[in-house]
Amino acid sequence: MTRKLFGTDGIRGTANTAPMTADVALKVAVATARHFRRGTHRHLVVIGKDTRLSGYMLEPALTAGFISMGMDCVLVGPIPTPAIAMLTRSLRADLGVMISASHNPYEDNGIKLFGPDGHKLSDEIEAAIEASVAAGADHDLAPPAQLGRARRLEDAGGRYIEWVKNTLPRGMRLDGIRIVVDCAHGAAYKVAPSVLYELGAEVIPLGVSPDGFNINRESGAMATGAMQKAVIEHKADIGLALDGDADRLLVADETGALLDGDQLMGLIASRAHRAGTLRGGGLVATVMSNLGLERYLGGLGLTLARTAVGDRYVFEHMRDNGFNVGGEQSGHIILSDYATTGDGILAALQVLAAMIEAHGPLSQVGRIFTPLPQRLKNVRFAAGTEPLKLAKVKDAVQEAEARLNGTGRLLLRKSGTEPVIRVMAEAEDEALVAAVVDDLSAVIAAVAGAPAATGQGKH
Repeated sequence: MTRKLFGTDGIRGTANTAPMTADVALKVAVATARHFRRGTHRHLVVIGKDTRLSGYMLEPALTAGFISMGMDCVLVGPIPTPAIAMLTRSLRADLGVMISASHNPYEDNGIKLFGPDGHKLSDEIEAAIEASVAAGADHDLAPPAQLGRARRLEDAGGRYIEWVKNTLPRGMRLDGIRIVVDCAHGAAYKVAPSVLYELGAEVIPLGVSPDGFNINRESGAMATGAMQKAVIEHKADIGLALDGDADRLLVADETGALLDGDQLMGLIASRAHRAGTLRGGGLVATVMSNLGLERYLGGLGLTLARTAVGDRYVFEHMRDNGFNVGGEQSGHIILSDYATTGDGILAALQVLAAMIEAHGPLSQVGRIFTPLPQRLKNVRFAAGTEPLKLAKVKDAVQEAEARLNGTGRLLLRKSGTEPVIRVMAEAEDEALVAAVVDDLSAVIAAVAGAPAATGQGKH
């Protein structure tokens, strides 16, 4: 079955437009409850959200669907996505739901689902839920006496704060460290500054005034300029930028220079390697991670295992092959000794621990490898076309690979959430990388009837 609802990270779309409507949300809740309702115990689902206006629409719709199936609901309000994974396990719930479109603007929203183990659902389970939504059966709704109930968990944020603080090495504090933290007006606007403050840091908070419309707007991990500027202005030791649901992290050193997810993963993995706690013989990242990271790890005798894009696939590879560090260049970092999904605050604490232990500024500690020039373009294609299957595109790909001549990498990937082909290349020669990506993108745009390519290079 061709999947229409689920993409690479749950269900996502424009709010109040299919599939992100109250009606679809209710149907998804019913179908999901049907899959997870097993046994005779009182079934429980934990529902959280970020700060988007449309959360007020989707939260009651999902709640109604679960209650109609006899599942009790615990509503926790705005809270990071990784807190939902943690609370699902802590409360012994059957299911966790996060209402968020992550780094997208407020017009979008999404539904992320977690199983009772706190893991994101597999492709197979998502396909089964989608088939159930399509079937539309409602014969197994709960009878009146067995409807579920809903209640709010007022201390959910406090539970998460205490949990994530305990991931910092025992006895370590952040006294004397000045930290800028940009919460993107999103789900972590209360908990992130509180975690850092309670550990002793001097905190300069940004992006902590959500109004339903400003999530991720010129702030957070998608727009780090304000954070980088504040680091310099306040003479801070480090800057942290979270996205709207706080499952990704980007960092600035004391000079305002940015460290992406590849640098942060390399820093965390090398620290664990020195301590003898790194498992799997390396780390897991996606096909988008820079070749410079792979070479750096190789110099330490470690490997970089690559997966498809999506932190769910990273975690699955980590779990199946015994790794405990993984993530994405975009800043999703998974530390499976503690969590089952990416957690920006948790990752930030591990970066801070590495900085404290090294007794040096982050500009020296955190920039552990020189990335190869890398360029990425997003090419939109017309509906109904399959650009990567076209002969002209295949010929252009062969030509591009010949131009790189084994000195780098070429990657083409169809987005799982929008009609976009992502074209990426990296190699030692920056001019060659730019030319290869531009030329290949132009061919795809021409044959697929698409508008001009969008995107930016990464170096």
